[in-house]
Amino acid sequence: MELNEKDRFINIMERFIALAAVRLGDDVVSRLEEMRKSEDSELQKAIYDSYFTNFKMAIEQKKPCCQDTGLLQFYIKAGSRFPYLDIASEVITEAVIRATLSAPLRPNAVNYFDEQNTGNNTGERTPWIDWEIVSGSDEMHITLYFSGAGCSLPGQAKVFKPSDGIEAVIPFVRGIVTGAGINACPPLLVGIGLGHNIDNASSLAKKACLRVLGTSHPHPKGAALEKKILNDLNSLGIGAQGLSGKQIAMGVHIESSARHTATRACAVNLSCYALRRGTIKFKSDLSYELSSYKDASL
Repeated sequence: MELNEKDRFINIMERFIALAAVRLGDDVVSRLEEMRKSEDSELQKAIYDSYFTNFKMAIEQKKPCCQDTGLLQFYIKAGSRFPYLDIASEVITEAVIRATLSAPLRPNAVNYFDEQNTGNNTGERTPWIDWEIVSGSDEMHITLYFSGAGCSLPGQAKVFKPSDGIEAVIPFVRGIVTGAGINACPPLLVGIGLGHNIDNASSLAKKACLRVLGTSHPHPKGAALEKKILNDLNSLGIGAQGLSGKQIAMGVHIESSARHTATRACAVNLSCYALRRGTIKFKSDLSYELSSYKDASL
C-alpha cells in the first residue's frame, strides 16, 4: 500500500531520528580523530580508541552510541512556502513516538507536575521545536539535537554589568567547565550565547552547539574570543573523561545578538564528545539531503 505524503514525511523523520541517535556527524568524528593524534598520554589515546570502538559498534548494531538519548530538540528553518508547514509539528511528534520504539530511544520525558515518565519522549511542550521562518522559500531545514542530562546539568547563565567587560565571560566559562562540566563527558563542545538577558543568551548558547565544528563567529572579535577561550580551557590539562590530557574542549562556539545598553548576558551550554546532532533538508516534494553524514541513507 502506497504511503500518503503525511505518512511518508513521518517515516523519513523516524528514520532520520534513528540515524542521528546512532551516528555522530562527520565533523565531530573528524575533530575527535584530530584530537586523538595530538595526545601524548597512552591513557588519553586509549580513551579515544574506546570512543571510536563504541561509534563503530553503534553503527554496526544500529543502536544509540550513548544510552542517554536525552530529550529531542528540533531547530527548524522553515520556508514560508514549504507545502507541509502546517503539519510539521504533528509529523515530528509522531516520528519521535515511533522512533522511541524503533531506534530505540530511552524514554526520558517527565511532565513537571505529574512526575511520571510519559514513556515515549513526548510530553508538555516536548519535543521542543524552535522555529525560524524563511520568507519565500519552499524548503525546510531541520536540525535535531539530543539533549542528555550530562550535557544539561552544567548549563548556566548570568547577566553582567557592561562595565565588567566582555573579558568577564572567560572566567565564567572556565568555572562552569572545570566544575560541573565534567558531567558532560569531555572533550566538550562549549556553546556560548552572548546577548541581553537570560532567555536570549540561553537560546543562543544552544544554537552555538549546532554549528559545524571548524567554523568561526562571523565577527573577527567574536572569532578571536572563541580561540582565546578554547586555548584557556585546553591549557588546564583536564583531558578526555577528565583524566589529564591536553584538551578538554573540541571547540568553543559563540553566537551573539545585540545587547541592552545596561546589560551583558552570557549563557553556557555544553555538549559531550558523543555530540548527536544532525541536519536534514527537505525540498517541496519531500526529497531530502543529509548534510551531516557522508554517504548516509535512510
